[in-house]
Amino acid sequence: VIGCHSINGVSKLHSDILVKSIFHDFYAMYPERFCNVTNGIAHRRWLCYSNPELAGLLDETIGTGYRHNPIELNNFAKYAEDDAVLSRVRAIKHNNKINFSNMLYKKTGKLIDTHSIFDVQIKRLHEYKRQLLNVLNIIGLYLDIKDNPNADFQPITFLFGAKAASGYYHAKRIINLIYCLGKHIANDPVAREKLAVVFLEDYNVSLAEALIPAAEISEQISMAGKEASGTGNMKFMINGALTIGTLDGANVEMSEKVGKDNIFIFGLKADEVSEIWHNGYSASVYYNNDPMLRKIVEALIVGFNGESFADIANYLLTGSPIADPYMCMADFQSYLSTQQATSNLYATDKRSWNQKSLLNISAAGYFSADRSITEYAENIWNLKSLHD
Repeated sequence: VIGCHSINGVSKLHSDILVKSIFHDFYAMYPERFCNVTNGIAHRRWLCYSNPELAGLLDETIGTGYRHNPIELNNFAKYAEDDAVLSRVRAIKHNNKINFSNMLYKKTGKLIDTHSIFDVQIKRLHEYKRQLLNVLNIIGLYLDIKDNPNADFQPITFLFGAKAASGYYHAKRIINLIYCLGKHIANDPVAREKLAVVFLEDYNVSLAEALIPAAEISEQISMAGKEASGTGNMKFMINGALTIGTLDGANVEMSEKVGKDNIFIFGLKADEVSEIWHNGYSASVYYNNDPMLRKIVEALIVGFNGESFADIANYLLTGSPIADPYMCMADFQSYLSTQQATSNLYATDKRSWNQKSLLNISAAGYFSADRSITEYAENIWNLKSLHD
């Protein structure tokens, strides 16, 4: 901070945290040095190259200007009531699901139901990113299916892609849990018709280029205040996936751009997290007051695919120095309700789902690296464009 002329966060929330807490004393001394530049994605790669069918539809409806000026994606919003365009958006998404499914089968021999929801969480495996919260919900769904095998259930395929740092034991245990849970469900003749869990081995950019255009739900569920920004959330958004997320990182600005009706926000906010920490967080309170959470934790102890995950149950309830340090238990009920809302919408109102998908695409232009780099150049690096 002392040696730099400019310090920025990479989302509005991140920049606020820098000036209000982490570097507050420096901010009091050098307020003029601090600014924000929300980061962005290479939309020509993650939309135009990775999703050529969608790019073709955009070319037909709004012209090709968005390829060089991504804010022109805003013009796509005027087609939100056009049933023909909405049908095309839906068909393109399904074609991408088929393409990804074929790719996965060729690579691994795994078959996935292309008529199920593709619910995707791809990011570094870390406790704060809360892949574990996602898994707790999946275990709950599995237990519901076992208890009520004849109940209506929207089929869902949960796809995880992640790598863990080589020495990060707990992250590797969560990967093992995801893998064993997926195997357990695949071996259950009732549950596997409705539910699937796939951990994608050797997750990389080439795989992401096929998966992101196929995703229908984007999981952005880190504990509020821990995610600086995120760019995967932007890649999903520009390809028409709907976000389930906390008000964290760039999710805050995504919500502002697309409107709260077109994103599924849940859980504690960053200031609420801080207040709970200040007052003393007790995961056992949520465990004792929530029968479903108790069943899920007990299922972890019994285990999946022949392996107990009692260590993860203990991490949630009695871990040291604090149990459940990223508040999976505190946010569970809110997350569960939000998951149910997305599944119900997908099952009962495809037109509304497609509208939300279209509006996410149209609002994503702001999150292009074109805008981000321009802000760096003009406000921090003091560079002039070659076009000036």
